[in-house]
Order: sequence, then structure tokens, then C-alpha cells
Amino acid sequence: MLKIENPGFVLLQNPPGLPGIAVTWAICLLCGSKLILDWHNYGYTIMSLTHGDRHPLVRIAKWYEQLFGRLSDYNICVTNAMKEDLEVNCNIVAITLYDKPASFFKETPLSDQHKLFMKLGKDYAPFKARSRAGDDGEKSAFTQEEAQSGQVSQLQDRPALLVSSTSWTEDEDFSILLKALEEYEHYVSDGMKLPPLVCVITGKGPLKGYYSKQIAALHFRHIQICTPWLEAEDYPLLLGSADLGVCLHKSSSGLDLPMKVVDMFGCCLPVCAVHFQCLHELVKHDVNGLIFNDSHELARQLKTLFWDFPAAKGKLDSFRRHLRTAEQSRWEESWERTVFPLFSSS
Repeated sequence: MLKIENPGFVLLQNPPGLPGIAVTWAICLLCGSKLILDWHNYGYTIMSLTHGDRHPLVRIAKWYEQLFGRLSDYNICVTNAMKEDLEVNCNIVAITLYDKPASFFKETPLSDQHKLFMKLGKDYAPFKARSRAGDDGEKSAFTQEEAQSGQVSQLQDRPALLVSSTSWTEDEDFSILLKALEEYEHYVSDGMKLPPLVCVITGKGPLKGYYSKQIAALHFRHIQICTPWLEAEDYPLLLGSADLGVCLHKSSSGLDLPMKVVDMFGCCLPVCAVHFQCLHELVKHDVNGLIFNDSHELARQLKTLFWDFPAAKGKLDSFRRHLRTAEQSRWEESWERTVFPLFSSS
């Protein structure tokens, strides 16, 4: 940073901020640059997941983050709850810039859904259950349009596609989803009017091996689970093809929002999300999705949303219609409206 031409501004995302904030602040002081901190969470709360709140390193990290955070010129944060916390506990004034989906997160056309399932089906067997070539080779097998056109009798065995994404870290407890799926399996086995499920969990991370062993120990007849690593261009296509998203992200601070839900909403994909402090700033319960507290509640929500699927027009269809009609600004618009004035005013 000392070798480049002196910038007018340096924008630094936090976390990680140790030692980034102090180093960047010192360089900005030398170069006459203004420092903008982009608060996505608190680093010390992430450290506390491993070490505990009272660990000396966590306490030092909290002191450091608050001290050097106050030395910034401008501050951006991702929720109103974090904005309030920064002001009350750190004496830091910030503006809220909600995460927004990129423009390529959108509903996937039927022909692209079919191509995606055919592609993924070569390596992951569960996707074969979601793909059937029509006479023209371009039609996705299982669509709401088919259900509405009277072809319901052919679709009773259509599996619903449930998607979750994760970095397989301590702030997401996937045993909640696995236990909920066990209950759902019992519902289907008892003859309830529920579809089989294809559950896709995407991502890489340190706890993937741990949960993969739990998944391997499950013996479902009506549920298939796969944990693929997708190419970047396939992930938005998958979200745009799914029937329901599930989010198990629990913020370490309780003050940030899961980007995975933002992307799902960009694809008009309804979501069931585990509750934490400020989730209501993104997920509106019973409007664009549902919020749950434990595996039993999630299982009941899956039963409600998938009842008589895909023929019924229930909550799942209502949530998707709301997401389609809701005014969702994209990243570029939000940035120009909220953050660009910081640069232009200086």
C-alpha cells in the first residue's frame, strides 16, 4: 500500500480486522487518505465461537476492534441493529447498506433448469430425479406450470428441491436440518400427501466431514441428500430452480444477515431461516418465508409448505409471488444511493 499512488479513500471490510484496521489506519494517516470501514460482523464474536467469550484473546480483540474502529473516517454496516450497536457501545456512527443480490441471481428459465439437472445428474444421482427431457429436449420435467395445466397425475412422485448453502462452520448447526428431515421422512412414510425431497447442501468448510458422516448414517426412503461443490455459474441457476431454501446461519454477533438468503430472495426463492436477533430485517415471517427456532418447528414448516405439492397453491406459492412483486433494488442501485455520496461529498 505504501508503493501505490496515494488513494483518496481506502475501503476495508471487517472482519477480518486484526491487524488490518490498525495497519490500514496508519497508512491512511501517512498518505492523507480517508479510511472507510465496512462492518459485516465483529471479528471478536467470530473468535468467541471457538474460544469462548471470556478468553483473553477474545477480550483483546474486542478492545482492539472498538478502539481502532473509532479512528475511521466513515463507517458502513449491514443492518440497522448493527448501526445502533456501533453507536451505543463503540461511539461509532455508521450508515446501513443492506447486502443486495447481484443481477445474475434470478429465476432460472425452464430450459436452463433442464440443462442444469442433466449436467449435475452426471455426477450426483439425486439430480436425475429432477430431470426428464420433453419431446423437444428443452422442457424441465417438474414444473409448477405443468401442475397448473392439469398434468398433476403425472407429477405425484415429483421430488421437491430444497437447497441450503454453507461454509460448514460453527455458526451453522446442520443437525437441525437433519433432524427435521428425519421427522419429514416419518410424515411421508405415514402416508401424508407430501412429495419426496431432494436436499442439496452446497459449500466447503471445516465441518463438512463431520456432517457428511452424519448424513451417511441416515437411511431415508423418501429423501435424497447430496453435498456438491458447484461451479460459480451453476449456483445461481440452482437457486433459481429450487422450490425452497433453508438457512441455518446464526450470526456470531446477532447483528449481521446471511448473504445466502439475500441471493435466494434475488432468485424469488422462499426461505425457512433459523431465528436470531435481527433476522426480521430480511426475512418477514409468513410474508416472504418462515422463521423457525428448532428442528421440530422446521419439520412442521416443511410439512405445511409441501402439503399436496406441486398441485396446491399454498404458502409456498404465496411467498414466491410476494418476492416477485416486491421492489428489490440491486447492488449497484443500493451502492450509488447509499455509499457514493460519501465519496462525492469529500
